[in-house]
Amino acid sequence: MGRFGQMNTLRNQIFIGFMFVMLIVLGAVGFFSYGQISVLLRNNTEKHIQQTAFQATGKLDVLLQQADTFTTRVATNAKVQHLMAKEATGGTISFDERQSLQEEVRKELAYMSGVKSIELFLSNYQMLFPLSDVSLDHRVTASYIREADEADGKLVWFGMNPSFPDSVIAIRRIRLMDYSFADAGYVMVQIDKNYFELTADASVKANAASSEMMGLFDGANQTITSDFSKEVDVEKMLQQGDETVKLDGERYTAIEKTSEVTGWKIIILTPVKYASEGITVLRTGLIVSLLVGGLLFILLTFILSTMITRPILSLIKAMRNAKLGTIKPIPVTSSTMEINELNNTYNQMVDSLNELIDVVYEKELAQSRTELKALQAQINPHFLFNTLEAFYWALEDKGEEELGQVVIAMSGLFRYVISRADEEEWVTVGDEFEHAERYLTIMDMRMVDRLAWEIHSEEGCRSVPIPKLLIQPIVENAILHGVEQQIGKGTVTIWAEPSAVPGYTRISISDNGPGMSSEKIRALYEAMDSGQANPESKGTGVAIRNIQKRLKLYYGDETGGLDIQSEEGKGTTIAFEIPNEHGRGMLYEDDSDRG
Repeated sequence: MGRFGQMNTLRNQIFIGFMFVMLIVLGAVGFFSYGQISVLLRNNTEKHIQQTAFQATGKLDVLLQQADTFTTRVATNAKVQHLMAKEATGGTISFDERQSLQEEVRKELAYMSGVKSIELFLSNYQMLFPLSDVSLDHRVTASYIREADEADGKLVWFGMNPSFPDSVIAIRRIRLMDYSFADAGYVMVQIDKNYFELTADASVKANAASSEMMGLFDGANQTITSDFSKEVDVEKMLQQGDETVKLDGERYTAIEKTSEVTGWKIIILTPVKYASEGITVLRTGLIVSLLVGGLLFILLTFILSTMITRPILSLIKAMRNAKLGTIKPIPVTSSTMEINELNNTYNQMVDSLNELIDVVYEKELAQSRTELKALQAQINPHFLFNTLEAFYWALEDKGEEELGQVVIAMSGLFRYVISRADEEEWVTVGDEFEHAERYLTIMDMRMVDRLAWEIHSEEGCRSVPIPKLLIQPIVENAILHGVEQQIGKGTVTIWAEPSAVPGYTRISISDNGPGMSSEKIRALYEAMDSGQANPESKGTGVAIRNIQKRLKLYYGDETGGLDIQSEEGKGTTIAFEIPNEHGRGMLYEDDSDRG
């Protein structure tokens, strides 16, 4: 035995096998856990970023809605509406009336913060409030005014403008509610850009682990408010189309949200390391766990393999001490329950083998004696056939032709059943029909002209192979439970015809007896399915169950078994369908043997 053979022990196999399996399990668990938890951490980070973006967008929408509500209250103020209507109808607004607007505007400002100034203009662009002669077209460009006109009374937001440093401008048309909402002027507000601060408070931000940065930019990508570490080119950054951007040497994940109201952009930058720092800790923890678990498993596997193989080696040594020839029990014991059970099982096996040797020897001796007696007492079946034929010729000489035909039928029946029964397992439908006709001839003599029969076979059906003695028991059942159960002459009809299913032949045996009730038919089917007769159901014979069992045995799923159709007073029909080709090879082989 080579060095490899010496190492190929059960102990080493257990040790290597367990270690290999454990390494696979640990590796698979570690890989799966790392992948799943990494995805979970990334998803949580993305959810956090998306939640931040959602909160920032919601906060911006709230600020814009507050400003929109404020300008709406100013535009619909009763005093403003009155003075605007007076101007629109050709009246003249006095200085005192213009001055009185100051109190009204001050009241509205109490509900709004961040407003640096509010200005009212008439439809001819002249300033109504505050008291100044500056016109609207000198305050903003014509494009601003045109956008406000096209907005049809909605508040129009404009981004940063050099003319208004640190302010964001919004303009809305004032419409007269009492004059079919006719245009009467404009209201323009300057809102401090710090009003749109979307980040958290400084104290909260200082404790934030993510170090997120957020910026709000107008439609021209000018900064409205931002806590970026330096000025960035937003347009260039957005054109890159990357999910991450680099700022001050650090990579950030960029999230962009656009306001549907103003078209302004909210950009949130989250450090990439914030999303991956949890994965690094996870990776380190998994590696340490795998190393510790692997070392512990190697140690435990070594101990376990030693505990398993040591008693087995002791058992092997004890079995080698057994003498050749006679099997004897071994007196080996162990402190391990399983090894003790193995020893007990081996000793029981030795005892059983010794008993079986004696039993087999006696059975072989008895079988030899039985076979010898059977050979001595065997009767040649041809003696019976020749004797029946001798009876036939004697009856012919005496003119008993009818009785002679019965004797010939009986001889043929015995020859069909007895002769070469072990070899002729498959016959043809024609053979079965001839055997059934011989049986009917014998039964006709017994029943004294109470029995009539018809046998029909369509072309090609008589050559279909069929297991031997499959039809005659059904014919016997039809006579026993059909013809004999009625008064007068009964008829048994046997049919062989092509089935509706291509490649199958349908065989049916009918009688015009008293028929069966539905309960009786159901009992027959239950007996066929269970293979046992119902003791409470009279007439559930053995023949039908045996035929059903033989059909399933020979054909399996190729046949549906027996089909029983019967009505009380209208007779009974038992039919079955068999494939045309099943068993044909066996039939030809038997035919060749007979040749």
